[in-house]
Amino acid sequence: MKRIDVEKRTILVGLAGSHGYGLNRPNSDYDYRGVFIAPKRYYLGFDEIEQKNSDWNEVGIFPFLDGSQDTVIYELRKIIQLLSGANPNILELLWLIEYPVLTNVGQHLINHKKIFLTKKVKYTYSGYAFAQIKKMETHRKWLLNPPSKKPLPSDFGIENEEPLTKDEVNSFLEYLYILIRGRVEFLEESEQLYKLLTADVDFKGVLKQYSLPDEALEYTQKLTNSGKDFIRLLQKNQSYQVALREWRAYIGWLDNRNPARAEMEKKSGFDLKHGMHCIRLLRSGLEILQKGEVIVDRRIAGDAEDLKAILKGNYSYDQVMQMAENLVNEMEQVYQKSTLPDKPDLEKINDLCIELVEMQGWS
Repeated sequence: MKRIDVEKRTILVGLAGSHGYGLNRPNSDYDYRGVFIAPKRYYLGFDEIEQKNSDWNEVGIFPFLDGSQDTVIYELRKIIQLLSGANPNILELLWLIEYPVLTNVGQHLINHKKIFLTKKVKYTYSGYAFAQIKKMETHRKWLLNPPSKKPLPSDFGIENEEPLTKDEVNSFLEYLYILIRGRVEFLEESEQLYKLLTADVDFKGVLKQYSLPDEALEYTQKLTNSGKDFIRLLQKNQSYQVALREWRAYIGWLDNRNPARAEMEKKSGFDLKHGMHCIRLLRSGLEILQKGEVIVDRRIAGDAEDLKAILKGNYSYDQVMQMAENLVNEMEQVYQKSTLPDKPDLEKINDLCIELVEMQGWS
């Protein structure tokens, strides 16, 4: 959809990111997030759209978005799915302080924001926080012990054989995934394992990301009726591909680092921004479980200066990690006492979605 068509059917746009958190600095970018309701053809026809996140140089009706690089406006059904799943980045959209655009339809959505709060936030907020920790640990490893050179096939014992291509490795792992799935699909006693394999965890992605462990080689060979040499070569290629992927990530990180952020990283020994967001996410998740509300603006929450202190390098890596561990433990205790529902009322949420579309109208 054209920018102007999206903006004509936009029901709200909020100021998010560092400005929304009350943690912005003079040079901080403006991050906008919004919601629009698509026209009739996208609900009754074949056309699909989930969000608008580019081409803000097109003609529009909201001048504050002109040329923006940090704006996403989500289609209603897409954002309701994310809200129902307790997505931290999306939940906060309904609890912002500043809305440059807010129609009566958008206000109706905000008025019903609490129906999206469930105890699932324990897992989504801690999961997002853990992702920040993983990035922090990766960057710390690169800071303290940077890779010395680009990996070569010979580093992994691939000498005379041509290394398998990425597509060849992935094709075999796809085949292995199908075989394993077939082993559990029709076993009644393995119903939970099958659900884990096919729905709850991207098992196929795990197979492609991590090399086969030594103890699994013999079983994998028998399961796939493959030769020992091929399985061993596959393992070597997997290890090579993982190392190559990490090298490329390292080079990309070096090339795209913000100079000021890189200097602070060098002094502190870890990525301060990831550390700050980790603590912010855990504190926010804890507040939701305790109070049944999302406090986006950290000045209102009362810890804005403390979070800024993390950004300034006033806390060591060990101190930030200890803070995170303490918050996770506290969240576990609060989770047991929280009065929030275990899961969202999808019937109510579906009714709300219908109400919003009907309020907006087709044209």
